[in-house]
Amino acid sequence: MPSKARIKFESSADDVRRLLEIHKYLGGGDKKGRRVRLEVLNKSAIVLITAIWEAYCEDLATEALQHIVDHAPDSTVLPLKLKKQIAKELKDDRQLAVWTLADHGWQTVLTRRLTDLTQKRNFSWNTPKAKSVVELFSDAVGIPNVCERWRWKTMSVNQAKTKLDSYVKLRGAIAHGEQAATGCTKKKVTDYFAHVTRLAAQTGGTVNVHVRNITGVYLWELPLETW
Repeated sequence: MPSKARIKFESSADDVRRLLEIHKYLGGGDKKGRRVRLEVLNKSAIVLITAIWEAYCEDLATEALQHIVDHAPDSTVLPLKLKKQIAKELKDDRQLAVWTLADHGWQTVLTRRLTDLTQKRNFSWNTPKAKSVVELFSDAVGIPNVCERWRWKTMSVNQAKTKLDSYVKLRGAIAHGEQAATGCTKKKVTDYFAHVTRLAAQTGGTVNVHVRNITGVYLWELPLETW
């Protein structure tokens, strides 16, 4: 069974698929040619895909942190980066001394942090560009570079990051009514949708292995060769 974040992602992705179906219906199928009057559907889809991607990253980070709280045997298995991040937030001059708290004090600290992060919802980031996504998972669960697996046969990590950023930038242009938002085609929608879907799978796999290394329990059971 996939993560809760992935289930929600797929449910939200159905809305994008519906927009594409509406575009096909109104545009007369797969005939070539630009449908100027349907550009509003394409713009809506770009905005929606970006929102779905942002929500997925936030949900996955929250789910992973909760999993660590629930399944980590003790504080010694937590990533050093995460320990230092918490200590910094607590303004503890003794650095890692906070992790020597008696009994389940470390769980209390993480649980409180989970609540704070959930309430903020956006984890102090503005757009789901590559850099922001990396910072999100680094700060939330201690993954140093969550995009290191954003690569496949025809795509390098840098290319995947650049492509994501360009579409997120397009979303911003659409939201602000900028000239750069013109010429938003169905091809761009399908390309962006496919890219984000691939990134979601790669990111989920990275997080799954990360929490397994910490807790001994996968976020969800999935053969590694499938991602």
